[in-house]
Amino acid sequence: MIDKNKIIEAFNYRHACKVFDAGKKISSEDFSFILETARLSPSSFGFEPWKFLIVQNADLREKLKLVVWGAQGTLPTASHFIVILARKQKTMHYSSQYIKHMMQDVHHLSDDVIKKRGGFYKIFQESDFNLLESERAMFDWSSKQTYIALANMMTSAAMIGIDSCPVEGYRAKEMEKLMTDEFGINNNEFGVTCMVAFGYRVDEQKNKTRQEIDEIIQWFH
Repeated sequence: MIDKNKIIEAFNYRHACKVFDAGKKISSEDFSFILETARLSPSSFGFEPWKFLIVQNADLREKLKLVVWGAQGTLPTASHFIVILARKQKTMHYSSQYIKHMMQDVHHLSDDVIKKRGGFYKIFQESDFNLLESERAMFDWSSKQTYIALANMMTSAAMIGIDSCPVEGYRAKEMEKLMTDEFGINNNEFGVTCMVAFGYRVDEQKNKTRQEIDEIIQWFH
């Protein structure tokens, strides 16, 4: 197993790197490792409501820069830049073909188990979480899960000495149009949830500031 101190070191090493060394590129092997930690991330019911767009094209990055105000320093300098999408109600609805595909072709469940699991999922959407009340409710639920993959990628990157910066600052409507016009994304199926840049820092990291552990943890024995 990995030494616990090494893991904590990685968490202390990680910070939101706003500008990268544009001359240093992440190796294919290291970036494949980072992507694999996203692929292996957990999701509700194991339905993986995400898609990752790796934007290396300079022209596309320039177009992103026009609408992503939170990545003005990272888009031009990052070794790798990812736009993270979350699935919308059309494909996450309990009766969708995508959900059937996941249970049949990915999870390899039997017909009996699919029927039982599908029933649980239907109840979960209809009443437990009331996800069918609006398109936004379903998208927000999917989006929350993409942040698990986001965190895993940033942590795994830090553990091998690679910097990252998560990005939420963008103009949503303009971003949606850009996804359709330039990336060929079907906005009925996917929406942008966040972005993340990877590379190598040029500036020294500031001291990490966090609340003390007893300010955020409450035990019930």
